[in-house]
Amino acid sequence: MPRPVTLALFLLMWLPKVAAQERSPYPFITLRVEDGDTVPTILLPEKRVEGFTSARARRQAARYDRLVRNVVKVWPYARVSAELLEQYGYEVAAITSDRQRDLYMKLAEAELRAEFEAEITDLTITQGGILIKLIDRETGSTGYDLVKQLRGGFQAFIWQGVAKLFGNDLKDDYDPLGEDAMIEQIVLRIQAGELAVAAREARTPKATARLEKRKARLFKRYGLTASDRVH
Repeated sequence: MPRPVTLALFLLMWLPKVAAQERSPYPFITLRVEDGDTVPTILLPEKRVEGFTSARARRQAARYDRLVRNVVKVWPYARVSAELLEQYGYEVAAITSDRQRDLYMKLAEAELRAEFEAEITDLTITQGGILIKLIDRETGSTGYDLVKQLRGGFQAFIWQGVAKLFGNDLKDDYDPLGEDAMIEQIVLRIQAGELAVAAREARTPKATARLEKRKARLFKRYGLTASDRVH
C-alpha cells in the first residue's frame, strides 16, 4: 500500500477519537474512547484539604493522652505491688499467733516503703489515684482494705481521710465497665504490647526474695520444674 494511503487510513482511524475528546461542551470534561466505550474524564482544580477538629475534641484528645502517660507511668508499680501483696497474703495466712502476725505486718509495711517510697512520693495526686485503682484491679482489694490489713482499721480510717483531702477515695472499687473504662482500655493496650512500659523489677533484696518465693510457689502449683522457668 502506498505511503500516502497508509497515512490517510491512520488519520481516518485516529481523528474520530480526537473529535470525541473535543465534543464535550464543558471545558473541564474531556471524552475518550476505550474499547469502544466513551469514558468522560473530569479535570478538577487542585484544592487544599485540611483536617478539622472541634475545640472539645482537642480537649478530649489531650485528656486521653495525659491519662495514657499517667497509666503507663504507674502500671509497673501496680504490678510489682500486687505480686508482693499476694506473697504477703500467702505468708500471713500461715501465721497463727496474733503477735507474730502484727510483727509480720510491720515488716511487710517496712519492705513496701523501702521498695517504693522514694518513687511514690514523686507521683502527682492524679497518678496516685490511678495507682490505687490499678492495685485494686490487680489484687481485688481496695486501697482501704490493704491499709486495714497492714495497719489496722483506725489507721485505714485516718488514711482514708488524708486521701479524700487530695481528691482520692481509698474505698473506691475499680470499675472497668464504668468510671474506669478508659483506664481499663489503656491497660489492655499495655498488655497487648501496643504501649511500651518501662520494666520495673523489685529493687530491694527483701522484695526480690519475696517475689522469688512467689515464683517458686507458682511453679510448684502448676507442676513446673526449674528447667521450665523463663528468665
